[in-house]
Amino acid sequence: MLLVTGATGPVGREVAALLAAAGPVRILARNPGRVTVRGPGVEVVAGEYADRGSLDRALKGVSGVFLVTNSPAEPDDERVAGAARAAGVGRLVKLSMMAVEEPGADDFITRRQRGNEQAIRESGVPWTFVRARTFMSNTLSWAPGIRSAGVVRALYGDSPVACVDPRDVAAVAVAVLTGTGHEGRAYPVSGPEAITARDRTARLSEVLGRPLRYEELPLEQAREALFAKYPAPVAQAFVESAERQRAGAKAAVVPTVRELTGRPARTFRTWAADHADAFAADPPASG
Repeated sequence: MLLVTGATGPVGREVAALLAAAGPVRILARNPGRVTVRGPGVEVVAGEYADRGSLDRALKGVSGVFLVTNSPAEPDDERVAGAARAAGVGRLVKLSMMAVEEPGADDFITRRQRGNEQAIRESGVPWTFVRARTFMSNTLSWAPGIRSAGVVRALYGDSPVACVDPRDVAAVAVAVLTGTGHEGRAYPVSGPEAITARDRTARLSEVLGRPLRYEELPLEQAREALFAKYPAPVAQAFVESAERQRAGAKAAVVPTVRELTGRPARTFRTWAADHADAFAADPPASG
């Protein structure tokens, strides 16, 4: 039995689906009603990281765990790793980020993930880190503007990032969870190309078959929107991350997807075609 956390998120959901297609899987969820992966071999356990009792129930009889950090402020990883050690779990695969291995990355979120990785190393549970680059699915935040006006407004339109399809990150995680020889290793995972926001806008336009316009979002306006939506340390981390991307820190392409899955990483165009419905134009108002 393998346990998946974060199964309502873009990577955890795919990990759970891939595992469920091959055998039994257990899912820990704060809100079981939001779990979309279902089937005869899928068991959903209600609980959360701060509730040790629910963790213990979810980990009973489990041989491996896929761990997604829920909060940048809470000691989620320490809680799960401690409970996993007590339960005798033989493998913990943590979703992390490529920035943790980059010396120039010192924002709040990256520091927290470095600390989370260290806590897992010190827990005594055999571990593997899957360090992903920016998800292609973050582009879904553009959907309202594309649907309503055919406009993308984003910060630093010419800064490249080797963004990755969450399905490919999940495939790497499943290969690690179900394979051998991965203990104590950290795998960076990127997409097959470094691509800018302008590039993504153009490729979405091709896929959707209609013109889209890119408009550069001023830094101060982007800051205001982030600080209105997120706690200050998290919002500031996003700003610092964008600056690093602008400087080229996120453009490196790595071959991990091919090496661990035997196939190339999906392109952004493929991701866009598979998610075109999310960007479909809003119907005209009636009346």
